[in-house]
Amino acid sequence: MIALVVFQFVISIAVIFIVLAQPSKGEGFGSIGGGGQLFHNKAKGWEAALEKLTTYAAVLFMASSILLVLLTR
Repeated sequence: MIALVVFQFVISIAVIFIVLAQPSKGEGFGSIGGGGQLFHNKAKGWEAALEKLTTYAAVLFMASSILLVLLTR
């Protein structure tokens, strides 16, 4: 149980750092009004790796959260 809590903490810190390491797209809500470069710009190299790493870390975080809830019932 304690190991899962520690794992949850480490994954949450990792998700924070991975998201902060990603470069800003810079458009924000501007893409809604017609400046759609955000959707036409494909991630390359390091950015693509960070996007995949973010997805994997988020899935691990979600799975460990669900497991933690189920084990504490």
